[in-house]
Amino acid sequence: MFDQFEIKVLPPGPRFAAQLRFWVNGEDVVHGAVNSVVGDGGRGPFAADALPADRPSPLRATDEARRLFLGEPECTAGCCGSLSAVVQRTGGIVRWTGWQAPRDEIPPCDFHFETTQYDAELARAEADRSSRMG
Repeated sequence: MFDQFEIKVLPPGPRFAAQLRFWVNGEDVVHGAVNSVVGDGGRGPFAADALPADRPSPLRATDEARRLFLGEPECTAGCCGSLSAVVQRTGGIVRWTGWQAPRDEIPPCDFHFETTQYDAELARAEADRSSRMG
């Protein structure tokens, strides 16, 4: 059974520009109901960085594995580390594995997404960002 992937864009606030949150199987990966991996006051990646208008999104999964930034605590990644995973497309599966979490936090389990659902959700988020910017 595959995990279900959803991208939500949070509006800009007093401290941060618009940022993304990643929901897997109905739970926020960055600020989950049970465990906030980046802690109170932490953030996800900025929407402009994760869904850029002028180049492919770093969220795109390819055959080449690469580290994907997903969030950082309020004190910044340079202080306590960040939440990241290795993203890679293997056949019909997009995998998020090799998690790194901020100091003293428990990283999420590995996720396995069906490529069609993952790509469709990313395309939807990119189109949504484009329609708001245009």
